[in-house]
Amino acid sequence: MELLFLPGLDEVVREEIADRLPDARHVSAVSGRDDSLKFSLRGSLAPLLGLRTVVAPFVVLRFPVPRPKSLSSPEYFPVITEAVQEVVRLNRTRPPVSFRIDAAGRDSPVMRAFADRVAHATGLRHDEEDGECVLRVRRAPDSDAWDVLVRLSTLPLSARPWRVEGYDAAVNATVAAAMIRLSRPRPGDRVANLMCGSGTILIERMLAGPAATAVGVDVFEPAVRAAEANAVAAGVAGRIELLVGDIMGSGWQEHGPFDCLYADPPWGDKSGRHSDNEQLHAALLDRAAAAARPGARLVVLTHEINIMERCLRRAADLWALESQTRVFQKGHHPRIGHVRAGGVWGGQRVILCCC
Repeated sequence: MELLFLPGLDEVVREEIADRLPDARHVSAVSGRDDSLKFSLRGSLAPLLGLRTVVAPFVVLRFPVPRPKSLSSPEYFPVITEAVQEVVRLNRTRPPVSFRIDAAGRDSPVMRAFADRVAHATGLRHDEEDGECVLRVRRAPDSDAWDVLVRLSTLPLSARPWRVEGYDAAVNATVAAAMIRLSRPRPGDRVANLMCGSGTILIERMLAGPAATAVGVDVFEPAVRAAEANAVAAGVAGRIELLVGDIMGSGWQEHGPFDCLYADPPWGDKSGRHSDNEQLHAALLDRAAAAARPGARLVVLTHEINIMERCLRRAADLWALESQTRVFQKGHHPRIGHVRAGGVWGGQRVILCCC
């Protein structure tokens, strides 16, 4: 098996593998890549589709052939078609109707002949750009063989099915899931999601496990309405409270004090203005402090690295940044940092995610 994830989330993904795939063996990095882990697995492949921090899971078929033309031979080709049929079985609610080949030279006569054979054998339509069943053909990274990697999900796992209402500034769902995992959620937590947008972080938190209280607040009413629709689709609407309001107000605080707070302030590109963000980040740290219970955790996702660092320095009696991890996502360079509260908040734990 191979799992594709956003570079930088290696340790979080390894932790999720250990928690959710106890039968996984020999977990290691794929040679030459910083976005993939490989391992062996016995039994059902269905649990792979439930991973939260992973972009896509693949089954790896390795063939001792000198060139990809041999993949169409009667000896090897049935193994490939069986893997495609397994994708159909695993995705009964949304079975693939098309496939695509992801390979160097996919327009070559050899790859076109291979695609024709796959289409004939499986009944799936060959769609070069938007095929739902993905077959990646590559030279094996650590041998003279050739690999065919078959994606087990018809869509990337990061495309959550409950995201029925889009939102330009929505956080990547696998990053949100990583934030939740880093916060070490507990069933008795009272949770608040400040500047919740369309609800991705709060929904990921509730899908990770129960909470005593879960509140989301955002000043932008259309975003809150999108969050409400997404929460219904995710089946968590009855377990969360979504409010339209400014974090400077007190309405959301009435549901506290909170054990864990999350926030995704505007980055200044798709929402908000860069000129306002220093004041906004300072206010966020202050309001989170006012609403936090002793021993609370805070998780903040922000694009404004320099601004957040300045705000943390000014709040040094409350917050202390301990470490950071850089994540790469479509031109952005998120940094997930561990921050521990000090001063009058001694003992509280904060996770800072800076993009």
